[in-house]
Amino acid sequence: MAFAYTRTATFSIGRSKRMSVGTFTNGAADTGGEITTGLRFVDTFVYSCSSHVDTGALKVTKNSATVGGVTIVASDGADGDWMAIGL
Repeated sequence: MAFAYTRTATFSIGRSKRMSVGTFTNGAADTGGEITTGLRFVDTFVYSCSSHVDTGALKVTKNSATVGGVTIVASDGADGDWMAIGL
């Protein structure tokens, strides 16, 4: 199974800030993938790993090639929830 994500909600949290939330799954032998947050710019990205894997190997970077994109590099089987805050 390949890396997959869902964006379950996006809503306003202030005058100009928005928040998107969702889940991600990372199959066996996958090394992560990109989450399109639905935001133009990502200021903060938070994740929690719900599977029992080494979360020390989970890394997050903003993807400058995609507006609002965030790339996750993860261990095999790392599944969890994510939240992005931005514009």
